[in-house]
Amino acid sequence: MFESSLARRASPAGARMRAPRLACLLLLAGLAASPLCHADAASALPPPPSVLYGDLFVAVQMQQIFPDQKTFVDAVPKGDPAAIVQQYEQSKNQPNFDLKQFVLANFTLPSEPVITPPSGQTLREHIDWLWPKLTRTTTAADVPPNSSLIPLPKPYVVPGGRFREGYYWDTYFTMLGLQESGHEDLVDDMLDDFAYEIDQFGHIPNGNRTYYLSRSQPPFFGLMVQLAAKAEGERAYKKYLPELKKEYAYWMTGADTTPRGQATRNVVVFQDGTVLNRYWDERDTPRDESYYEDVSTAKQAAGRDPKRVYRDLRGAAESGWDFSSRWFGDGKTLATIRTTSIVPVDLNSLLFSLEATIAKACALSLDFRCTADYVQKAERRAYAINRYLWNPSGYYGDYDWRLGKLTGRVSAAAAYPLFVRVAWPDRAHKTLRMLEAQLLQPRGLATTTVDTGQQWDAPNGWAPLHWLTLKGARHYGDQPFAKEVGTRFLADVKQVYASDQKLVEKYVVEGPNAGGGGGGEYPLQDGFGWTNGVTLKLLDMYAPGE
Repeated sequence: MFESSLARRASPAGARMRAPRLACLLLLAGLAASPLCHADAASALPPPPSVLYGDLFVAVQMQQIFPDQKTFVDAVPKGDPAAIVQQYEQSKNQPNFDLKQFVLANFTLPSEPVITPPSGQTLREHIDWLWPKLTRTTTAADVPPNSSLIPLPKPYVVPGGRFREGYYWDTYFTMLGLQESGHEDLVDDMLDDFAYEIDQFGHIPNGNRTYYLSRSQPPFFGLMVQLAAKAEGERAYKKYLPELKKEYAYWMTGADTTPRGQATRNVVVFQDGTVLNRYWDERDTPRDESYYEDVSTAKQAAGRDPKRVYRDLRGAAESGWDFSSRWFGDGKTLATIRTTSIVPVDLNSLLFSLEATIAKACALSLDFRCTADYVQKAERRAYAINRYLWNPSGYYGDYDWRLGKLTGRVSAAAAYPLFVRVAWPDRAHKTLRMLEAQLLQPRGLATTTVDTGQQWDAPNGWAPLHWLTLKGARHYGDQPFAKEVGTRFLADVKQVYASDQKLVEKYVVEGPNAGGGGGGEYPLQDGFGWTNGVTLKLLDMYAPGE
């Protein structure tokens, strides 16, 4: 694999190999890519609800008139927003004014369709049956005026439950299952949707909502292109090369201008000139979809600038791990969150993979200079990951660039360097033994070693982290551990499905009994896109007859 070659070259044994030499090995003949059209959609979008509704928005969220803060930001106004706000200002101080009734009169609330599966479905049959129920088409003609929903040109699959829109990193794991179910057309559609977003906004938003536009999510686009290429051939690399480069440019904004020892947006420049990345959000206000919760957290963060707290909360939302002890200064408490101070092992592993993917796409397009450039970028990052994100205790982890030291938090994110093949072999095996000793539980892989009440901590286990760990173990020849991770989690999913006839977002993996996970800002969600995708892969690997 290309990624593992780069990792070897960044190790001491391979440091003397030159980029042009490897580039020559990669060059393959092919046709030039055809970029998608470049219509400007961003200017046609309304601002996020917090801006669009001002004081009305703050009142609705702070008074918690709906149990879920996402309800109002997904609601659609029945008339002109300015007129609704004006009516609110004129009415709010009147006797007997009822804010909830005002909202119900002026907004159409989102609905969650009731999905009732036929009885007697096997787990595989149920997932195949679910895909159409989770598929949405929301072109510009389908989205009402002033909705927070961002229209997309082609169909896409949503996770399920309160997650009524497409989500960036979820989609990679959903695609795994769609391919197993024979829905390569949907994989192509969602790739085209993401390419469209990159062309319009310069990045793939967290999800296709206006309140998600200020951040992205873990950059899996290059890995999605790799999935498509396995099924459709190498033309996929050339087709999406312009968007691969644009996404990379988004994540690397400021890399050439940031002084040493400082950070700009998603970029951190170390004192020695090493460039790595962090999670970040361009806004420093409470999240629209969790406004009350963020204001409450900032109040608990005594002595901290609320804007800094909000940006750290938003940065954690970009990570997908919202929330986890990985980001907490004290390892326990949300109010100590310091996401933007942390250089995460997962993000930098994914960016290594993106660099390698672009290098391959450039080689296939016969762009020799581009190939050599991205090979060199990937080599530098591989070396930096193994220098800064390796804990001598025996695992890959996160680095606090402000404090100048590793965080020391053990998490399933340690598997990412193995998944993208940037880990040095001896370190890969040490990391696997750490995961086995500290995170492997009777029902699968725990997310971290601590229970903070947050959803990305123990005792929860998540389908994507099981897949990444399993694949990482297989990449480095540890088939027995991969099987333990996969079969234990599959047994958990099967047991919940047998008792409740559904798949869920996350699972409890500790203790003898299976069950849906908990913690975090919202109740457990059914559906569920990435669980469905990973479960189909696990069934094919470890229970092909079921």
